[in-house]
Amino acid sequence: MFVRVVESGNFTAAANASGISPAMVAKYVRTIEQSMGARLLHRTTRRQQLTEVGTLYYERCKRVLADVELADASASELQARPRGLVRIVAPVTFGSHSLVPVLTNYLARYPDVNVDLTLDNRVPDLIKEGYELGLHIGTIDAVGLVARPLRPYRRIMAASPAYIAEHGQPEHPEQLTQHSCLGLSYWRHHDCWHLVGPDGQQCEVPVAGRFSANQGSTLRNAAMHGAGIVLHPEMLLLDDFAAGRLVPVLPAWSYKPTPMHLIYAQDSRPTAKLRTVIDLLMQHFGLNA
Repeated sequence: MFVRVVESGNFTAAANASGISPAMVAKYVRTIEQSMGARLLHRTTRRQQLTEVGTLYYERCKRVLADVELADASASELQARPRGLVRIVAPVTFGSHSLVPVLTNYLARYPDVNVDLTLDNRVPDLIKEGYELGLHIGTIDAVGLVARPLRPYRRIMAASPAYIAEHGQPEHPEQLTQHSCLGLSYWRHHDCWHLVGPDGQQCEVPVAGRFSANQGSTLRNAAMHGAGIVLHPEMLLLDDFAAGRLVPVLPAWSYKPTPMHLIYAQDSRPTAKLRTVIDLLMQHFGLNA
């Protein structure tokens, strides 16, 4: 009511706009002044003029009312049908293998939403590059971003049934030194695997093998053909395990898990499309999924 008095110019105009009496408007303003112990308006017969305190109070009230209006609009939009374009950036392997099936199901559920997915292994600048959501594997500086933890990214070991039949199943990571271990040629840890056991115990094992490549999918294919033991993202091996093309090696051990986060701008307005995508990704990839 105070803001309405200031913007309409006097109590009578504010009263007419509000459907109440000028006396009631004056009572509201006096109540505020009494509570603050300061005069907000210099009153004349025709118009009210703001005092110094009144000017400051008016500016703050305008901000509060704008925030309330935004909150109301956001709440209404959350209830609206998701629509529009969602731009997402994700790591190449995770995005193409695990994220795409989830997003296609999302599109089937919400026909008014389009998805633009970029696959990139670098850390994205969401604001500068215009992405609404990002998925990132590894540590991240969350300044200015919301970073919601997902299930850690695990790499496990596997080999073909034929390789295990010929060379045996190792019973401890130290026995990997007696096996052919397939390595990524560009990975600086390819000659030493830092493994974590079921109770958190750690073991650094020097490994070697006769075959290396610059693509993980190539190493997985080599492992299926009996070339050795591969260290590979767990999610990419599940189908091979189910089909019998590969079998787990030291299944209780894995390469030290890498943190993974869903990131988005801290001041993003929670549109229906964004909220539903976030909820779906947390449902599938969150810590409690």
